[in-house]
Amino acid sequence: MTTAAKKQRALVICPGRGTYNRPELGYLGRYHGQRSDLFEQFDALRGTDQPTVTALDEAATFSAKLHLHATNAAPLIYSCAYADFQAINRDRFDIVGVTGNSMGWYIALACAGALNATRGFELVSDMAAMTNSADLGGQLLYPNVGDDWRFDPELDARIQPLLSATGENKRLYTSIRFGGYQVLAGTSAAIQHGAVTLPPTQERYPLILPGHSAFHTPLMKAASEQALQRFSPEFFAAPEVPMIDGRGHIWQPLGTDNRALREYTLVHQVCETYDFSTAVVTAAKEFAPDVIILTGPGSTMGGAVAQALIAEQWQQITNKDDFVQRQKKSPLLLAMGLDEQRNMVTR
Repeated sequence: MTTAAKKQRALVICPGRGTYNRPELGYLGRYHGQRSDLFEQFDALRGTDQPTVTALDEAATFSAKLHLHATNAAPLIYSCAYADFQAINRDRFDIVGVTGNSMGWYIALACAGALNATRGFELVSDMAAMTNSADLGGQLLYPNVGDDWRFDPELDARIQPLLSATGENKRLYTSIRFGGYQVLAGTSAAIQHGAVTLPPTQERYPLILPGHSAFHTPLMKAASEQALQRFSPEFFAAPEVPMIDGRGHIWQPLGTDNRALREYTLVHQVCETYDFSTAVVTAAKEFAPDVIILTGPGSTMGGAVAQALIAEQWQQITNKDDFVQRQKKSPLLLAMGLDEQRNMVTR
């Protein structure tokens, strides 16, 4: 057994929406078949009018209409990520901090112990329902780094006019600062305007994110107000492990005010920009992890995390090639959605 002195310090990052797709079908059964007791608890919370998370995961085929619908996707992603967190080998890793991207903040609350497993499931599920509506706009993705993952001022300059535009049919907001990408959000009309206004780049952008609403913008105010009615301060507790939020603020086990945590989670996190890049960089600087573990499902956060660190020249990593070489020599990022890296985390 690895002694405590030899444990690696690990920062854990939880994923947001859009991470359970066709390749992830069967993720729970594949990696967590023995955790039936946990998933039975989650299934019981789904009620009789919704498919259970195990039924969704065990479906014969992936259905975008079914699996990407907010009220199904959010609890599925939560179940995968929370179970992954529980599977981390604590004899090898000392978890020094937890953060997440967007919805991943709710998952981080549960992983860090500010919510128990079922309360985390309830929060994720209810917030998905509250923020899912045809009139709540959407999101699109656009890069501000080049192929080398360094900041590209020309790409970034293309975004700025949309952020300062007037009129709800053209104005976009910075929803998430996601490493080398800006997640922009606004009304459906503004998203369509942005999609035709931004010059195509890197063969796939601008990319409209299917099934997403205008998260982390003032358009979510009504959902925030509903959430404040639904979740009391007593629903939340101080974490057992430090948490880093979407401002880069650190919530410590000692000194966390559950009322302030509720206010951030249900107001600021819902209606203001989520700065994932700042969360990653703050966690890296403050906790000096040996490795960064990305829970599943999927592994799409890896590039954004690397890009955020490259912007800070973290550990002399200054571009994509530096990062790739570092991963080959001594991996900094371990994604549990990739079998080879998962084995390094769970065994």
